[in-house]
Amino acid sequence: MDPSDISAYMAHVGTAARAAATAMAAAPSAAKDDALRALAARLRAQTAALRTANERDLQAARAAGLAEPLVDRLKLTPQAIDTVAEGCEQIAAMPDPVGEITELKRRPSGIAVGRMRVPLGVFGMIYESRPNVTIEAASLAIKSGNACILRGGSEALQSNRALAELVQQALAEAGLPPEAVQLVQTTDRAAVGRLVAMPEYVDLIIPRGGKSLIERISAEARVPVIKHLDGNCHVYVDDPVDLEMALRVTDNAKTQKYSPCNAAESLLVHRGAAPAFLPRIGAVFAAKGVQMRCDAAARALLEGVAGADLADATEADWAEEYLAPVISVKVVASFDEAVAHINRYGSHHTDAILTREHAHAMRFLREVDSASVMVNASTRFADGFEYGLGAEIGISTDKFHARGPVGLEGLTSLKWVVLGQGEGRG
Repeated sequence: MDPSDISAYMAHVGTAARAAATAMAAAPSAAKDDALRALAARLRAQTAALRTANERDLQAARAAGLAEPLVDRLKLTPQAIDTVAEGCEQIAAMPDPVGEITELKRRPSGIAVGRMRVPLGVFGMIYESRPNVTIEAASLAIKSGNACILRGGSEALQSNRALAELVQQALAEAGLPPEAVQLVQTTDRAAVGRLVAMPEYVDLIIPRGGKSLIERISAEARVPVIKHLDGNCHVYVDDPVDLEMALRVTDNAKTQKYSPCNAAESLLVHRGAAPAFLPRIGAVFAAKGVQMRCDAAARALLEGVAGADLADATEADWAEEYLAPVISVKVVASFDEAVAHINRYGSHHTDAILTREHAHAMRFLREVDSASVMVNASTRFADGFEYGLGAEIGISTDKFHARGPVGLEGLTSLKWVVLGQGEGRG
């Protein structure tokens, strides 16, 4: 099929995906697991060929002047290939969620009513840079009994083509339809516009990339979208608090890695804990080159820290996702002020309280309106692998269907099932 005729090409891809989804929904667990193990074996066996394809992308990216950190995200090292292969094996070893019946209850009429977990059907995945996402999305689609249409970034086209070919080979080897995982073979942006506007073929869109990409997809989509736009994650240091624990966790939440969406971007400190806590965390941040954008109370406590990079916070800073060694810092008068601040300025992604007060911990879990809320733990744990999901296809800050890290169950739905023995309604 000629990819240059975007409308006809995407209709062809959609038709094939819909047919494959029907077959995948009925596929036995053993066949899906065989496909995943076959994919892992092929990834390892074809490491050299994958690296050759990847090198073409890397050379083109450098020639186009792509910044080195972005080039780094394109790399398929032997370790990266082995990691995604291991991920396929881990997903194969997980229980199959499809067909599970839960909450079965006998009704006075004699019928039994429960809920069965079923695949969503066809999802479209639109992503940038990292080619490992091709395997993560494909493996989760296979295990959850769905079909998927993948549209990676033009900068990783050769790598993604090589990876998608191995996926289709593994599906065929296991007796499953190769069209269950398809890679859009054109870099024309019009293909994305068609993909997100084909409700007759696509049940769900998952964008994974920068804010501009996700905003565009959300604006143009005619099918549901699982998304998060920002990761303005908060750490709130309460009073009373274990000071050493608070220093350790806050440091990890901010500096373990600056670029992920679950890194802390805002630090709130109760005024009762601030005099003891802020100068010490300020020294940690100063040593690591983290700029602190402060309100007046926080700045007054941080002024004496040697080497501290301080700036006055603006209103925009309270809502900012920096993805860099920068953090906003505010002293709050009470627990209630901290929660109100988070719910106003946060992005509903991940927020943590560090406290020794059990009642505050429980209120924080109930009252903070975010996809993940944590007590005495780093926000960096907001991740599908860390949550035991095996892998994640993205993180959702929406409230319907999936919320937080989206793994296998997030790619399924529930339908009601009724088991009877000839009953009729009276």
